[in-house]
Order: sequence, then C-alpha cells, then structure tokens
Amino acid sequence: MTPSDIQVRQKLTALAQALRHFHSALLDFAKSEYEFLHGPVAGPFALYSLVMNDPAFQWLRPLSGLMATLDEVLDAKDTTLTERNVQDVRQALGLLFADSDTRFAGFRTGYARAKGDPRVRETEARWRATLDSLEA
Repeated sequence: MTPSDIQVRQKLTALAQALRHFHSALLDFAKSEYEFLHGPVAGPFALYSLVMNDPAFQWLRPLSGLMATLDEVLDAKDTTLTERNVQDVRQALGLLFADSDTRFAGFRTGYARAKGDPRVRETEARWRATLDSLEA
C-alpha cells in the first residue's frame, strides 16, 4: 500500500461508516412505517426477511447496493485505491439523489418520506459533511 492508497482508504472508510449510520436511520424509518400499517415486526430475523423480500423496503436497495460495492472496494487489499475511487463514489451518490436519474426514483420517494425524521436528517448531514471533506 502506498501513502496515497492509505489516505484514500481512510477517506472512504469514514464515508462508509457515515453511510451505514444513514442507512440504519432510513431502515428504522421504513420499519416504523411498516409497523404502523402491519403491526410490530417480530424480531431481527423477521426484519431481515422483510428487508430482503417485502416491497415496503425495496426503496432502500439502491443505497444498500452502493454501500456493498464500497465495502468490496475497501476490502480489496491487493488493489491500490486512488482519488478516482473517491470520485466514483461521489458520482454514484450524486446519481442516487439526482432527480434526473429515473432509475432511483423509488429510493428518492422513500427518502422524501424519511427526511423529516430527526435521525435521518442528522445522519444525512454527517455523511454529506464527510463527503464534502473528501478532496477529489
């Protein structure tokens, strides 16, 4: 690993952590919406099954996929990371939230419902601040 690679890994690791907190807040919001309509979720395994199979949680999948890809990049120890990797993540997040990209309209609809939640707002501010601090 080069010093540059180490710096990029540190930046992306910080972003991945901030995105996990954001995703957790969105998941909690989606769970509360589901429970309002269907009653309490029976436990973590029932929640996992819902997240994987129920359409009420489908809107979270683009963010989940982006995070999984970011984790795969970070786990690839035999690959040197560069600022290009930071730019790629920045671009992917931009597409996820861009009104012009219809592929992620479902995510943005769910996010629009969730963004009034204080924890969602707080964790979003954190990942955005982390992203802004990354110099590309």
